[in-house]
Amino acid sequence: MASPEPRIRAELPDHAPHILVVDDDRRVRELLSRYLYEQGFRVTAAGNVEEARQRAQSFVFDALVLDVMMPGENGFDYARQVRETSRVPILMLTARSNPNDRVMGLEIGADDYLPKPFEPRELILRLNNIIKRRPDGAPPSDRTIATVTFGPFSYRIDRGELRRDEETIRITDREREILTILAEAKGGNVDRDVLAGNGGLAAERTIDVQINRLRRKTEVDPGNPLFLQTVRGIGYRLAID
Repeated sequence: MASPEPRIRAELPDHAPHILVVDDDRRVRELLSRYLYEQGFRVTAAGNVEEARQRAQSFVFDALVLDVMMPGENGFDYARQVRETSRVPILMLTARSNPNDRVMGLEIGADDYLPKPFEPRELILRLNNIIKRRPDGAPPSDRTIATVTFGPFSYRIDRGELRRDEETIRITDREREILTILAEAKGGNVDRDVLAGNGGLAAERTIDVQINRLRRKTEVDPGNPLFLQTVRGIGYRLAID
């Protein structure tokens, strides 16, 4: 993939499609993520199938860009699993020129197939086409939106977006993961080991640091939190309205 020319883009709108990029090559993930964002897509990246599963538990995606050749479980394995429960559009990438790979991907249920190296503009065209051909016929913005509120804040789970009234609060990917888990608990207690997770999530010892950072963004007095509450001996809870 040729490196695209960088350009500055304004804040993405709420209805921007959210893409999951799965590729074990870090350079490819970074290039794809940057280019897709510059073209108006929200992007979440994963380096392997296990990490992709974790991301899919926290977000609703409009399409997957899925590399075929990865160590351990490959792209075919993940596409087959996804198709058991979802019709989300899948664009598969491969460095192989073997036509049997393309046939196998399409038989599994992939919507399109793009061999590496490829032109970034062709990726965008193919991605837009498979999103428009969504099986349910509904544009991404028409899907059910799950939002929790706490005080003046609202957190939209499907977008990983935190707002205070009309202002968007900037949060990191790690903070977004934690907030999503807490929001999906609907006010219930969440164990520390659940927040720590594995793979793409940080070790358990960093949870307190991440929670404190979130508190500085959401609490009037981070030392006496109203919303991100500590549950002694267990973990944390989000006091939603």
